[in-house]
Amino acid sequence: MHRPFQIDLRSLPDDGRDISGQEPPSFFALDPKDSIQPVSPLKYDLHLERDGGDLLVTGSLEAVFSLECGRCLERYEHRVALKHYSAEVEITKDPTINLTDTIREDTLVALPSYPRCEDGNVRPRQCPAEGRFENELETAAEEPQSAGPGVWEALNKLN
Repeated sequence: MHRPFQIDLRSLPDDGRDISGQEPPSFFALDPKDSIQPVSPLKYDLHLERDGGDLLVTGSLEAVFSLECGRCLERYEHRVALKHYSAEVEITKDPTINLTDTIREDTLVALPSYPRCEDGNVRPRQCPAEGRFENELETAAEEPQSAGPGVWEALNKLN
């Protein structure tokens, strides 16, 4: 079975190891009903090196995802490109380290928290709902001066 992120520390050279390749979209293990879906393989080019009690992982990660715009609800594509990826994983007593969860999570965390299709970086576009849902500032009506004791006076009496 192909497991590129299962690192055997016993065979890791002193100067580290370089690994590169790609994993299918299923690598991200997202529910098919999720509003985020991978549409390309995860491409990786990483250097792994032991640093005392830690495994340092540096390099680059890249994948394209289909997201649902939070404004118009249409789907658009967004590329996650972590060109200067860096992770530090603590080495435990186990002779192997599985980096799958770390790489999966770090890639997904790089996605926008509030997806907007105008922020898509694969095929730029203007959101069709732009301007339809602008916030209107609510202002309090002016209280006439002769209206008697104001709201603050009523609160002061409670103390």
